[in-house]
Amino acid sequence: MKKLLLITVVLSIFVSCKNETEKVKPISVDYPETKKVDTVVDNYFGEEVPDPYRWLEDDRSTETEAWVKAQNEVTFGYLDNIPYREELKKRLSKLWNYEKIGAPFKEGDYTYFYKNNGLQNQYVIYRYKTGSDPKNAEVFLDPNTFKEDGTISLGGVSFSKNGKVLAYAISEGGSDWRKVLVMNAETKEIVEDTLVDIKFSGMSWYKNDGFYYSSYDKPKGSELSAKTAQHKVYYHKLGTKQSEDKLIYGGTPEEKHRYIYGGVTEDDRYLVITPRVSTSGNKLYIKDLTVPNAPLVEILGHTDSDSNIIENVGSKLYIMTNLNAPNQKIVTVDASNPTPENWVDFIPETENVLSPSTGGGYFFAEYMVDAVSKVLQYDYDGNLVREVELPGVGSAGGFGAKKEEKELYYSFTNYVTPGSIYKYDIENGTSELYRKPDIDFNPNDYESKQIFYTSKDGTKVPMIITHKKGIELNGKNPTILYGYGGFNISLTPSFSIANAVWMEQGGIYAVANLRGGGEYGKAWHNAGTKMKKQNVFDDFIAAAEYLIDSKYTSSDYLAIRGGSNGGLLVGATMTQRPDLMKVALPAVGVLDMLRYHTFTAGAGWAYDYGTSEDSKEMFDYLKGYSPVHNVKEGVEYPATMVTTSDHDDRVVPAHSFKFAAELQSKQAGDNPVLIRIETDAGHGAGTPVSKTIEQYADIYGFTLYNMGFDVLPSKTKEKVKG
Repeated sequence: MKKLLLITVVLSIFVSCKNETEKVKPISVDYPETKKVDTVVDNYFGEEVPDPYRWLEDDRSTETEAWVKAQNEVTFGYLDNIPYREELKKRLSKLWNYEKIGAPFKEGDYTYFYKNNGLQNQYVIYRYKTGSDPKNAEVFLDPNTFKEDGTISLGGVSFSKNGKVLAYAISEGGSDWRKVLVMNAETKEIVEDTLVDIKFSGMSWYKNDGFYYSSYDKPKGSELSAKTAQHKVYYHKLGTKQSEDKLIYGGTPEEKHRYIYGGVTEDDRYLVITPRVSTSGNKLYIKDLTVPNAPLVEILGHTDSDSNIIENVGSKLYIMTNLNAPNQKIVTVDASNPTPENWVDFIPETENVLSPSTGGGYFFAEYMVDAVSKVLQYDYDGNLVREVELPGVGSAGGFGAKKEEKELYYSFTNYVTPGSIYKYDIENGTSELYRKPDIDFNPNDYESKQIFYTSKDGTKVPMIITHKKGIELNGKNPTILYGYGGFNISLTPSFSIANAVWMEQGGIYAVANLRGGGEYGKAWHNAGTKMKKQNVFDDFIAAAEYLIDSKYTSSDYLAIRGGSNGGLLVGATMTQRPDLMKVALPAVGVLDMLRYHTFTAGAGWAYDYGTSEDSKEMFDYLKGYSPVHNVKEGVEYPATMVTTSDHDDRVVPAHSFKFAAELQSKQAGDNPVLIRIETDAGHGAGTPVSKTIEQYADIYGFTLYNMGFDVLPSKTKEKVKG
C-alpha cells in the first residue's frame, strides 16, 4: 500500500462567522495497490511498449471489480472528510429544485411536452388534447417508474405519422445499447415484444406501418467493451417479430461502416441512408419508397464530406453539405439526377458556420458568429425573409416544426441566462416568451464576456469568461477552465445549474473554443485532428496562461476540466504542463491513445485521432501525447480526480483505470490522485439527477479543498495566501 499524507497549501482564512484563522486539515490517503503485469508488451513498428495494467481492461473480471471497489472506498473516504461537501450538495439540490418544462410538440390529436418537477431523476412526458387547456395535461410516459433509482432512462421517442403508435428506447445503467418498446399511444399499452440490441440509432417511421432503426451484431466478449465494427439498418414492420426485420443496408465485410443511419422524409417519399466509416464524413443514398423494389440511388459514394437531405418538395431535394464548402451550405438537385455536378446553390456558404432546419414552410439558417447564434429565415425559393430577432447574445435552438405548423418554439440561453422557451409566429416573425424558469438565480449579479487570446502558433482563439460582477483581479479567484476541442463539436453558451453554484462561490467559469471543434467550420475542425492534435492542447494551455496573466486566477487556484475527448484534453495538458494548474478533472476520458480503437465503436474516431496501426509516424505522434503513456516518475502532478462510470461503453472505463493507476504509482508530490467510479451509469446521457448532484458536490468539494479552502469561499471575507 502506498501511503500519502496530503499536505495542502495552507491559507489564512478569516471566516465571516468566526473572524479567526482556519487551516486546511491534511487528509490521509492510503492507495490500494494496483498489480503490474510486466509480461504484457505490444510491438509497434519494432518498438516495444509495455502495458502493465492491461488486466484492468477486463470489465467482467473479479479482479477488476475488486479494484474498482477498493478505489471507490479510498475516494469516498477522502471526500467524506471535506467539511463543506454536504453543504455543496444541499445548495446544488436547492437550486436544482425548480420546475423545468420543454417546448411543446404535436403528434396526432395531442400536444406533448417534457417536464421535471424539480429533483425527479428523469423527465416525464405529459400530454393534452390539442386545443384544450394545457393545465389539464396528463402523465403520458414516466421514466421514473422504470426503476426506483432512476438508472433506466428514456433514450428517445418516435411517433408514427398519425401519432397513434409510439416507439421509445430505453437505456439501462447508462449503456449505449438500447431496447425499444412499442406502445399504443391512445391506450398506453405495450403492443409488441421488446426489440433488443439496438445501438446508435434513431427510429424513423414509414407512414404508420413500421420504422427503420440501426444496430450492430452482438459483439463477442463483453457487451460493454468489445469492438463493434459493422453497423446495419433494419426495417421493423409492426406486428412482426424482430427476427423477421428486413436488413436494408449493412455494407459488406470488406467495407465496414461503423455508423449507418436510415431516415424517411416527412412526406414518406424517400428513405435516406448515410453510411459513415468514422464520426466525420458520410456517403449518401436515397430510395424512392413510392416505387416498389426501387434501388438505392447513390448521391455520394465517398466520405469526403458531411452531407444530408434536410428537405424535399416532390423530387426536388435540399441537401446540407460541406463538400467544397467548409462552413456548410444548402444545395438543391432533382432526385432523378442527384450527383454533385448537378447541385445548385440554394443558401450559399458564408464566413460563418451554417446549421439549418425547416418549419412551417420555411428554412431557418442558424449561423455561429464567434460561437453565438444568428438566425435567418428563408422561403423555399431561397429568398431571405428576415433575420430572427433573438432575446440576446447567446445560443438559440429548436427552429424546427412540421410543414403545416404556424408556430414553432425555440429555446434561448447563455452562461448567465437560464434556458427560456419562446413561441415564434412563423409568418409574422414575432417572438413571445412562452416559459421562463422560476429559479433562485439572478443573472444581473453576473457577467459573461468573450475575449480572444493568442495560441502558441499565433492563432486567435475565443474564450468566454463568466463570473460574479465586481470580482477583484488579484490572481486568487478559484477558476475552472473547460474545453473540448474535437469531433467538429462546438461549445456554445448555455446555462448550467452546477456552474451557477460554482460562480455563487466566487468562482470563475471559462470556456475556450479550441481548434478541433466546429466553431469556425471544417477548417477549424481539421486544424485539431491527427498530426495537428497538439494544436488543441496548445490552445488550452494558452487559455490557462491568459487567465493567469490577466490576474483572473493563478496556478494555485486553477482547475482544468473536460469530458470524453475533453478528458483526453485534460490528461494531455496535465502531463505536458503539470505546473500550470492546481487541480485536474478528466471525466470519462480517452486516455490510452494506442488502444482506444480496439474498444466498442472507438475505431470510428480515427478521423480525429489516427490510430497507432496507421504508420510509424502516426504511432510516434500518438505515443507522444497519450496521457497513459506520458505519466513520468518523479513529477508532481496536480491534485487529480478522474471520473468515469462502470457502464460507459462509449469511452470504456479502462482508459480512466489505467491512467489513475499510472498517476498513483508515479506521483512525486503530495497532491492526491483519486478515481471516482460511478455505478449503473454510462457516458453521461440519462444519468439520474440524484447522481449528477452528488457528482458535482464531490467535484467542487475536491477542487476547492485542494485550492486550500477550509470553508466555502462564499463564507470567506478575506483570503490571504499563507
